[in-house]
Parts: sequence; C-alpha cells; structure tokens
Amino acid sequence: MTDQQLDDWVSRLADETIADAKAKGTKVVCASGISPSGPIHLGNLREVMTPHLVADEVRRRGIEVEHIISWDDFDRFRKVPNVPGVDSSWEQHIGKPLTDVPPPKGSTATSWAEHFRGQLEDSLAELGITYRGISQTGQYLSGAYTEQILFAMSQRSEIDKVLDQYRTLGPKKAKQQKLSEEEAAAAAEAEEGSGAAAEDDGRGETGYYPYKPYCTECGTDFTTVTAYDDATTAMTYTCRCGHTETVNLREFRRGKLVWKVDWPMRWSYEKVTFEPSGVDHQSPGSSYVVGKELAPMFGWERPLGPMYAFVGIKGMAKMSSSRGGVPTPADALQIMEPQLLRWLYARRKPAQSFSVAFDAEVERMYDEWDSLVKKVAADKGQPGDVASYTRASSTAVGSLRLTPRPVSYRTLASIVDITTGDPDQTLRIVAALDADNPVASLDQLRPRLSCVEHWVETQMTDEERTVVRASADTDRLASLTDGEREGLRILLDGNGADLHALEESWSLDGLTHQVYGVPKVQRGLAADQIVKGDKELGAAQRQFFKLLYNLLVDKDTGPRLPTLLLAVGAERTRSLLGR
Repeated sequence: MTDQQLDDWVSRLADETIADAKAKGTKVVCASGISPSGPIHLGNLREVMTPHLVADEVRRRGIEVEHIISWDDFDRFRKVPNVPGVDSSWEQHIGKPLTDVPPPKGSTATSWAEHFRGQLEDSLAELGITYRGISQTGQYLSGAYTEQILFAMSQRSEIDKVLDQYRTLGPKKAKQQKLSEEEAAAAAEAEEGSGAAAEDDGRGETGYYPYKPYCTECGTDFTTVTAYDDATTAMTYTCRCGHTETVNLREFRRGKLVWKVDWPMRWSYEKVTFEPSGVDHQSPGSSYVVGKELAPMFGWERPLGPMYAFVGIKGMAKMSSSRGGVPTPADALQIMEPQLLRWLYARRKPAQSFSVAFDAEVERMYDEWDSLVKKVAADKGQPGDVASYTRASSTAVGSLRLTPRPVSYRTLASIVDITTGDPDQTLRIVAALDADNPVASLDQLRPRLSCVEHWVETQMTDEERTVVRASADTDRLASLTDGEREGLRILLDGNGADLHALEESWSLDGLTHQVYGVPKVQRGLAADQIVKGDKELGAAQRQFFKLLYNLLVDKDTGPRLPTLLLAVGAERTRSLLGR
C-alpha cells in the first residue's frame, strides 16, 4: 500500500465500516448528531462532513448505505446565545426543549430549533450532502423510544454502576492516571462543558434515574424523579416551579433519556455502524467512552467513531454555537464555492485541526485549489490529489455546479475592489485577461464572482482597499531620477526590441511580461531572460514596482500590477505616469 493510500482516510474508514457492517449482517449506517441550540458553525459541519464523505465513498462502490442526521431538537435550551433578534427575555425559556422555544425575532420559523436547523439544511443542500433527517422531538413525542426508555429505567442500577466508574474521572484524575496529553486535554474540554458532553447523567439526591421529564406545568426540565415503579411504570417527579406529578411512563411523552444513555440507545435503534464525535465526547468518562459499555445493554456495539478535532477561524478561539458572531456554513458559502469548502474538510484526517480563513488568506486557499484542479486536469495528480479533488467536486449522485470560467479568486478580488463592483468595468477588465479567448459575460464567472463580490464587500478592510489616484502626482513625477524616468518610458513605449508599447501588450500575460521585463532591460538583459539568484535585479524590481504603486494608488503595495494596469486602463495609466 502506498503512502498516498495510507493517507486516504476516507477510503480507509469506508473499508472498516463496510467490514463492520458485514460482520453485523446489516447495511452501512453513518450518523451525525446536531443540536440546533444556536448558529450551527463550521466546527459542527465536521460532524456532518466526516460521515458524509465516508457514506459517499461507500455509495460510490455500489454498496447500500444511509447517512442519517439526528436533529437533537428535544435537548434543553441551556443558555441564551448572543445572536441577532434575541434578548434577555429568552432566559424564561431556559430548560425547555429547543422545539418549545420561540425563534429569534423576525424569523419565519415556528421554533428556535426549526430556525437554526433550517439555516444548516440550506447549506447542506448547496454542499451536495444527502441524508435522512430525524427529529428527536418527533421520536420522543411519538413514543418511538418507549420500550427503550422503560428498559433503561429497569436497568438503572446497572447503568448507574457503569457511570459511577467514570464520575470522578476529570482532568486531575486523568493526569494522575498518566493519560496521554490528548486524552487529558479532552477531559479538560469535557469538564469545561460543551453541550451534551457535560450534561447531567441522571444521578441525584433521590437516586439514579436515566430519564429526565419536562414539567407539564412550566415546560422545563428543572425536575427531579423521586420514585419509579417497575411493575406499573408509575413515575413521580417534582419541579422547581413547585409542581409534583405521578405519570404512567409507558404513556408519558414529555421527557427524554439523559445523554449518556440516549446516545448508545440510538446507536442500537438506528443500527449505526459509523459515527464520529468531537474531542469533548471522547474524553475519559465522556459519552463515547461510556457508550462502549452501555451499548451492549441495548443489543448493539459502539460504532466506529474517529475523534475529530475542532475547526477554527483564523484569529478566533475555538468555536461555540452559544457564542455570537461565529461563522456558519452559510457564511462560508457566501465567500467560497461549495467545492472549496468540501475540500478543506476532505483533505485532512478528522484528528487534524485546521482553520478556515475569512480574511485575505482565502485567496491563498483558492490558489491551492486552482492548482489542484489544473494538476488533476493535466493527469499529473497523485492518487491522493485525485481523491480529494473528486470528493470535493462531486458526490456519488453527481457533480456540483462549477464556475464555467474560473478566473483566479485573487485576480477577481483585485478587479472588484478597483472597480467597486461596476459590472461593465469588471467585464472590460476580465475580457482583457485572455485576449485569445475573452470572457463574454459575467455569468461565465459565477458563482465564483458572486463569492468574490461578497468577500470584497464584507471582509476586505479599508487598509486593503485600492483607490486609484484621481490625478497625477506632479510632485513625485518632478522628483524622478533618470533611472526611474527611463523605466516608466520603457514600460509605456517599449525598448524597440523585446518590449513594445503598453497598448500592444494589453493582456494579463503581456502586461506581466512588460512589468517584469523593464528592470531586466535596464540592466542590459533580455526582457524574457530567466535570471535566478540575482539579488540586485530583485531589489531593482521591487523598487520599480513600488514606484508604480506610488504613482497609481498612492501606496507602496497593492494588487498584482498587471491586473491593476488592466483595471486602470492604458490611457489613464499614461496620464498618471506622466506620459
């Protein structure tokens, strides 16, 4: 097996999942679990992308597979996040199921859960992700889990014994047991709290009960089970609001199993064979670890489940959906095409953390992607390159929408910046990029151009923006040295040999040759001569470029000069350069 094949984590996990399903005599079921407790961010997306990529690889092989997403919308509303349209009045809903909490102001959704679920569903469709969605509210209210709930309650003593082995296993205990650095960090992560990973496991002053009812009076789960009769399934609970009630658990629907029991129960119910989870779910004593011992009680085994690392945003701390201003997949898809976003997740193993750039580094990411596309198209890609490209650009169902003429993101950003998005000027400049095969319509540049336009409008800082001078800098032109003046003359009028007048070189390649050729000609070299290691030539080029930026945009740096010249236009360039 080659190194490239060993690095193909998707194929490896697909192999293992297929073998495991075959051994169990069941179809492959890949699962994701998403709690719509707030904006579902790019870290949560890894919970969906990892099983999607594995399921898609299985499907490409012609093997039956299903990807399910459990919407944990029956989870409690834990705290009020900092999101638009929400204020402190939402504190009254803490402890209620997410489907019972009103949506943010202005939303057309019927509940908090539906609002945030809908946002992600739109993005998943754009990313080409197919799945079967399962509402946990629907499952619990319909009585789908009734037998499993009654079984868990009947086995509460055995479940409590399993959980008790791990209850004291926090970060300090993990350190004492000489766990690995990664395991100890995971324990700290879980103790800090990250949604269900840190949820109460059912132990209370009245004993252990793996079921948490929602109060029928106030609707919250600030409840305590005080008694349960296995024979009659009569359950008594009290609530913080003062309400006390005895219900028949076989008929009662307003409650759910605690997370550490709920998760292994669902593995059995859905016959899950593959489900990854974050580091907070795989720390010592956390839900995935405990689930290995609890799943057999429900007649199943813990599925294959690699731990995935967190996804961050450049310059931001680890993302949390309860923290405001955290970018979501919808935000990312406004500035990058689905293929690029899929590629960022597909090319790294789940355990590798990475950051998604919303700043100028998005241009570098696109440069890497475009380079990969060209390499694969030229049949020069390694197996790993081809695999990551294929998984990013298509699914087993078909290819994602492509931009017909994928002009460099960096180049388009410069053009949109300089023209302030004027469509006529943008088309004029883009058409000149390739004189032999000019772009005829901006539609040929979309959806990439749309992404660029949104990035320039929302992410580009004032310092990064380019403003072409309204008139020539007469003072600077008057102070030109003889060498500077000669360089500008050669740029505009050529040298009578291998550099021609600016207008005759009016294409991206032509202007690149012209701009880089001037310092070479001034040193007695041919404009197209390849020179390596000449530090004096490098310094001369930098000084010449700085002069052009000073005269054109009143800065020392700016967009690539060939693109800038195309945007400014030949006539205006001559005017600003004093000729």
